[in-house]
Parts: sequence; C-alpha cells; structure tokens
Amino acid sequence: MRLRVGVIGLGDAWDSRHRPALRAMADRFEVRAVFDPVSHLAEQAAREFEATAVDSFRALAGRDDIDAVLLLSSEWFGALPILAACEYGKAVYCAAALDIDPDQAREVKERVETSGVAFMAEFPRRTMPATLRLKELIATRLGPPRLLYCHARKRFDPAARRHPAATTFRYPSGMRELMELVDWCRYVVGNEPTSVVGLHHCIGDLPDECDYQMVSLDFSAGGGPGHGALAHVSFGSYLSAEWPESVAFRPPAALQVCCDQGVAFIDLPATLVWFDKAGQHIESLDSERPVGERLLTQFHRAVTSLIRKTSDLEDAYRALTIVRQARVSFRDGRRVRLEP
Repeated sequence: MRLRVGVIGLGDAWDSRHRPALRAMADRFEVRAVFDPVSHLAEQAAREFEATAVDSFRALAGRDDIDAVLLLSSEWFGALPILAACEYGKAVYCAAALDIDPDQAREVKERVETSGVAFMAEFPRRTMPATLRLKELIATRLGPPRLLYCHARKRFDPAARRHPAATTFRYPSGMRELMELVDWCRYVVGNEPTSVVGLHHCIGDLPDECDYQMVSLDFSAGGGPGHGALAHVSFGSYLSAEWPESVAFRPPAALQVCCDQGVAFIDLPATLVWFDKAGQHIESLDSERPVGERLLTQFHRAVTSLIRKTSDLEDAYRALTIVRQARVSFRDGRRVRLEP
C-alpha cells in the first residue's frame, strides 16, 4: 500500500534524514503536499516531489488526497497540526517533540486516542544501529545495566531563541533534547524510572534559558533510591558560536552503559565499543539501513496494520512528564517520586 502524505515543516533533519528516506521509499510513500512557514522552501520541496505547496497546515490536513501527515518541525504552530490531523482523521508521524504547553499535553494525548488515528513519535536514537546492537549485548553478553551516563551538547546560538512573533508555547531551552535523551535511557534500561532529580544552570536572569541541564533517573523498584539502575542525563549548550572549533573537541560518548558483565560506549549513529573480561571489542555498523528509512518503515506498518499502535504516544507523554518533574525537583530542591 502506497501512503499519500503531506509534509508539515521542513525541520533540521529534512536534508539529512527525511528527504533521502522519502526518496528511497517512493514505493511506499507519495508526497502530495508540503507546508512550511518559509514559502520558498515549501515550493522547492514540492517541486522535487511533484507535489503541491499549500499555505497552511489546516489546508494540508483537510485535503482528500492525503492519508497521513508528517510533522517534521513544530515551528510556531506547536501541536496544532496534530489536532488538525485528528479532526480530519489523518495518521500522524511526529518528528518534532510535542512542543506544547505541558498543561495541555494530556488533552492532546486524549484527542489522539479518541480520534483513533495512527500516531508515531520519532525517537531516532532508539532505532540507530549502535543502540539496537547494545540491546542485543545487554541480553546476551553484558547483562542488565547498572549505571548510564548520557550526554549531548551543542553550540549556543542566541538567534535560536523564541521568535517574538510566536504566539504558541515554546519549550524552555534544551527541554526537547532532554525528552529524547530521557526516552533513550528508558529504552536501554527497559524499565520505568521511579524517581527523578533535576538541576540546571541559568543564563543571566532568564529562568527558562539554560546552558546546562541535568536529569538523574533512579530505576529502583523497591528499597529506596540507589537499589536499581541509575541514569545521569545531561544536555549542554554552553559552547559559544564564537568558538566554533570547540564543539568537536573531545566530545564525550553519547552514551556510556556500565552493566553487570561489562561496559559499553556509544557514538551515534553506528559506533559501539564495549569491554568485558575477554577485553575490548570495537563494532562499526555503518552498513545498516539508514535510520530515516527504518523509522518510515515502522510508520508505514503502523498505518497499514489492523492493530493500532499507541506505545509511541505513551512514550512521548511519559518523557515529557519526567522532564517536567525534573524541573519541579530543581525548583523545590528535592527528589520527586514518579507515578507509575
């Protein structure tokens, strides 16, 4: 079955991930319409796929020749395209984090569930070759994870702050990145954290503009904190644009996992170095299928399957809830218990 899709927002990964994947999977996806706030970008993408550039996401979602929408960038419109897709009964592939007011997140979740449409949240780190291989090693050679150190950093760009013309909610700096990292650790551990501690460093007098944030996840099931797996997740944007070469200098491993029988280091997307009592093992998985194609394959299966898949929506909502509680932890100076 060939899905007719409309693209909403040409995000940062359009050229590197989504565009090549849609081209490679032309037998499963047909791009019919494109919308982006920058009209000439939408027109350029539409020409390439012999599609139509439209002037609003509602007009795109309401087209009769669209089966599903690919929300690749939230821009200023937040979750409004998701609600429009629910209204018109269109499946949703959400590459952008749910960039909405956290108090409205449950409402959006309920709207998706009530509408009955297929919904897939994009978690690229889950499907990258190094992560999949790590999960295999945890099951066969390394044993259960005990400690995880997960870090991401990027260059600080003042121009990336909220645009004054934006009228919808925008996450505080780094919150979307933390959501994805938190979900990654949940996936690797294969369990839910029971408590969280948060810490962030503010820039000047702006409480929601941070150059460093840390979330500590405790996966202890009983006996109090410290009796289960522990994950330290951090995101930094403290390297100034005036120091461009500093970003590439000795970057930390994206994920370090200490298990019962060894330790593994991941450099995304496809490099895995692990150690056990037999010594060092280096694996390069560059020959694996591109992540963009893996993700779209999963979406195609979710839309065409008779069994509705809702776990991605639950995972996205759970990650948002955890990061919100980490901010509560920092504000109140205490560990916060997480509800099941």
